[in-house]
Amino acid sequence: MSEVIITVRGEHELRLAPERATVHLSVTFDGPERADVVERTLAAAEPVRTGLEARKASAAVTEWTSRRLSVYADRPWNSDGRRLAPVYRASIDFTGTFADFSELSVWVTELTVQDGVSIGAVDWHLTPETEAEVEREVATQAVGVAVSRARAYAEALGLSTVAPREIADRGLISESVPIMPKMMMARSAALPMDSGPSLELQGEEITVSAAVEGRFAAS
Repeated sequence: MSEVIITVRGEHELRLAPERATVHLSVTFDGPERADVVERTLAAAEPVRTGLEARKASAAVTEWTSRRLSVYADRPWNSDGRRLAPVYRASIDFTGTFADFSELSVWVTELTVQDGVSIGAVDWHLTPETEAEVEREVATQAVGVAVSRARAYAEALGLSTVAPREIADRGLISESVPIMPKMMMARSAALPMDSGPSLELQGEEITVSAAVEGRFAAS
């Protein structure tokens, strides 16, 4: 039998427990007096900032950020179509990345009872070092799956030699929409502010996957 071209796909994925959790929160107040709203927002933001700084010093937090104070005014309309007096809103946004999930749970529990503090979503993810290592591993394994499939097809045809011609991310050889190797991050919904005396935060497993296409010559 003459040379046969075999085109196959290979996929592989790994599931890992998250290593980091990034929490998003805002400190927000509104009211009719701009100075009062700003003062209340700054006062409520201070314990958030000091709490993050203390946890950064203890290594429970790897990094954190805060944005500048944002203030804007809005003049709502009443039911008669008349503009009302301005309502001022001031806010400061924070993010904190935790390596210690138990400490994250303690901190979020403390914040849920503070006026003006709104906890957003929590993003669960891997460290950059782990992510890079795992991406290499799943890519290698995906290529191995493609090679094994090509050999299986060749053997079914009574052929014994399989030589690679092309290897690429899925979609590049078949000319469909490319689907690149990806990491699925676990993300929690916004946390309820009346969730009781304590919270235990735990992220779902993170899926890291790769898919490739290979073209082989069998003879």
